[in-house]
Amino acid sequence: MKKRLSAGQTKELLEIVKARFDNHLHRHKGIVWSEVEARLVSMPDKMWSLNEMETTGGEPDVIGYDKKKDAFVFCDCSAESPSGRRSLCYDTEALKSRKEHKPKNSALAKAAEMGIELLTEEQYRTLQEIESIDSKTSSWLMTPGSVRKLGGALFGDHRFGRVFVYHNGAESYYAARGFRGILCI
Repeated sequence: MKKRLSAGQTKELLEIVKARFDNHLHRHKGIVWSEVEARLVSMPDKMWSLNEMETTGGEPDVIGYDKKKDAFVFCDCSAESPSGRRSLCYDTEALKSRKEHKPKNSALAKAAEMGIELLTEEQYRTLQEIESIDSKTSSWLMTPGSVRKLGGALFGDHRFGRVFVYHNGAESYYAARGFRGILCI
């Protein structure tokens, strides 16, 4: 079953995303809204994912254009890690390993449900160059297999005027740690 928004939901989401696009032109220099809108309207499954980003507090916006993929890059641009995606461990394996006090879900599983991906360390640093985020929260990042194999996972934040990328046990979760997503449309 394909996930789609109603006509009313689509119209409302387009209005929200266009207003954000217009209010934050520094995020997407040289990108024209009419081209973004045409692409969005032609991809209802991606619109559904974008709506999931919006309803979980991500405040998605265009942060670039990927020439290789011929796609506009949307990312969660909320000042802090999206409020509807916090208190999650890193992945399903970590969730299963917890004996007590299990979180409701994992970041990777939730992202997959939403049809988005976690940011890589490089993408996170690029977003931080556009504007400072996560000054009070942190966000899980896509973790290399070599780190995950040893039980760890990466997360990032912005403190003391710098971007930090740290590690933690993948099974850990905190009220102030969520994840940011990226969606190519």
